[in-house]
Amino acid sequence: MSIQLAVDWFLERGHRDITVFVPSWKKEQSHPDALITDQDTLRRLEKDKILVFTPSGPGSPGDDRFIVKLAYKSDGIIVSNDNYRDLASEKPEWKKLIDERLLM
Repeated sequence: MSIQLAVDWFLERGHRDITVFVPSWKKEQSHPDALITDQDTLRRLEKDKILVFTPSGPGSPGDDRFIVKLAYKSDGIIVSNDNYRDLASEKPEWKKLIDERLLM
């Protein structure tokens, strides 16, 4: 599982303050044709306080805002394949964070 590999990579390098954000719809098996095979890993990471399930679905703010807020607050980095350009225009400090501390 790629999330576990990423967590292990950072742990092996001495990082201890790691937060993984996953949309809450991944908690449940929603469609038989779109199997979620990593639920045990997700639940274990949640129990270990590494993973946080974020609100998802219509009307929810999505996980992007949670990620950017925590990275800004904790002076952290963001590891993602999202470029967060929509949030970069909301606040100058978020733009700086996204420009300087986004690891794609």
